Amino acid sequence: MIKSLNDLNSEESGVVYEIRGGQGLINRLNSLGIITGKKITKIDSMLMRGPVTILVNRTKVAIGFGMAGKIFIEVNKRT
Repeated sequence: MIKSLNDLNSEESGVVYEIRGGQGLINRLNSLGIITGKKITKIDSMLMRGPVTILVNRTKVAIGFGMAGKIFIEVNKRT
């Protein structure tokens, strides 16, 4: 199932499926280690469109709500 990063629940993880944005956004996310095919886990998000905290490469990263909405994740199925 494909969801935007904003739609993931806390502690839910998956693989980056697509980034819908311009080259500037893609370059910024690449510098944070967020690239297509990379596994990430959503740790937490603030209420009212606040920052979203994720885990990438064993590193916690906080990104803005708007930026998170442009990252689409293929969610891991739970067994």
